[in-house]
Amino acid sequence: MLGLTSPLITTGSGAKMGKTASGAVWLSGKRLSAYDYWQYWRNTEDGDVGRFLRMFTDLPLAEISRLEQLKGAEINEAKKILATETTRLCHGDSAAREAADTAAKAFTGTAAEGLPTMMLGPGERMSVIDAVVQLGMAASKSEARRLIEQGGVKLNERTVPSATATISAPDFDERGTVRLAVGKKRHGLVKRG
Repeated sequence: MLGLTSPLITTGSGAKMGKTASGAVWLSGKRLSAYDYWQYWRNTEDGDVGRFLRMFTDLPLAEISRLEQLKGAEINEAKKILATETTRLCHGDSAAREAADTAAKAFTGTAAEGLPTMMLGPGERMSVIDAVVQLGMAASKSEARRLIEQGGVKLNERTVPSATATISAPDFDERGTVRLAVGKKRHGLVKRG
């Protein structure tokens, strides 16, 4: 009988990476979309970028050495390369490009296809809490409530004022879309059905 082991993979802050860790990353597109997979790697801690480029991509070592020397705001470019390369290996070239494009659009405020999206029927109302959970931006209603109470949820770029807030007809833009954001990095859309 033969066995294979490897050391536990941790981040620079000592947090473990794995399915039991908060915010687990899944390889299956059924468990985690290519966009969310891309975002996971994009949010890597600065100090881990070089090590993760070596471990999880097939970039040439000279290129990795160049990227890990970037500091300040420039490190974000290395994180985008890490996210795109890991997504390409797991989900393919097309999914990696689409995830990178979707993220770029989400952060410039334009409507971005490819974000987690749900439909709301004409005249229907839905609590912001339920929308945040259904879009996968919180694991439970209690987590969504806590995020709202801490001012961490935005509806169309405005902070959601209370946990009883709802999404209704006046919230939709001319394209029939409502934008939800949890923090700066998780975005989703509600569309009128």
